[in-house]
Amino acid sequence: MLSTLYISPFMFGYGGWYSKKLYREILFFIPFQQLFLLGPIIYFYTQSLLNKTFRLEKRDLIHFLPAALYMVYTIIIFVTDKLILEEYYFYADGKDKDLAFWYQIAGLLSMLSYLLLSLRYYFIYKNLAYQEVSFADAILFKWIGHFLFVFTAILVLRVLFFILNPEWWEFGSKFWYYLCFSVLFFYIALSGYFNTVRAPFALDTSLLDYPRKTNLKKEMESSKLKHSQQTEIPDLEEWKSKITKFIEQEGLYTNPNLTLTDVASSLQTNRNLISKAINQGFQMNFNDYVNAQRVDAVISKFRSGQQNSKTLLGIALDCGFNSKSTFNRAFKKKTLLTPKDFLDKKGVK
Repeated sequence: MLSTLYISPFMFGYGGWYSKKLYREILFFIPFQQLFLLGPIIYFYTQSLLNKTFRLEKRDLIHFLPAALYMVYTIIIFVTDKLILEEYYFYADGKDKDLAFWYQIAGLLSMLSYLLLSLRYYFIYKNLAYQEVSFADAILFKWIGHFLFVFTAILVLRVLFFILNPEWWEFGSKFWYYLCFSVLFFYIALSGYFNTVRAPFALDTSLLDYPRKTNLKKEMESSKLKHSQQTEIPDLEEWKSKITKFIEQEGLYTNPNLTLTDVASSLQTNRNLISKAINQGFQMNFNDYVNAQRVDAVISKFRSGQQNSKTLLGIALDCGFNSKSTFNRAFKKKTLLTPKDFLDKKGVK
């Protein structure tokens, strides 16, 4: 809706509405371009998709204060010009206030700031997914990454528009920008429609919510967490052996929904210790470690000839993979070959 409002002046302008006095006087007082609202909406929308437990709180309302103040500003303009003075004071120059230089620049900076916050949140989620679960690819929501990339392209386009169009406030010079904007947001709309899903798995929400918690205590806790991840485990080799032996013997890798918490609970220890042991001992995250175990299991089945009676996907699913794409990606990452090439080059029949 906000995107539609954003391009409405362009559509009404080419429809000739601004050339008619009655329509023009009405349209000028409508704040179509809600530049201060776009950024926060995208930021909180991203959080709602990635964090199953996300709820908008009272403290978050401050993010909408600039948009609210701009609405008050537009109401003051309308009341002053149309109801009090009954003549143009704010609109004496005949220019739409949505196109004012200060508002366009401030709106651009606002959207850039919230884009960075959204990207930061997505990367925190992505890193947590690889550290916490063995099915990270299934919950990464790559379309959200694409959505944020397209939003970045729109803002870059906006900056170029200011640079390449010295007379950017002139209506006729805007058509190429609005056309590009419409195409990009049409893509975003379609992507959102075909991917109307939320995170099915709640990761460590205290870490996901961290960008919203900026007090000193949280900063110190974050520093301690980073330091603990870097601290060497005294009995690292023992834990490496214990983790590998346990996961292999119990066949935990065959569980497509295996999580770090599952392993920690089974070994009667905490998640941080298991995570550090895998990170430091095997130089990989939990997701990659479990997928490597699954690849080894697939190769073992190849050597026993199961590919002659089962499909490659069937073998992959038996070993804990939840999709063909994840299986192919993990297999190539470990062996540098696709499953088919591996069977051909290794002579496994």
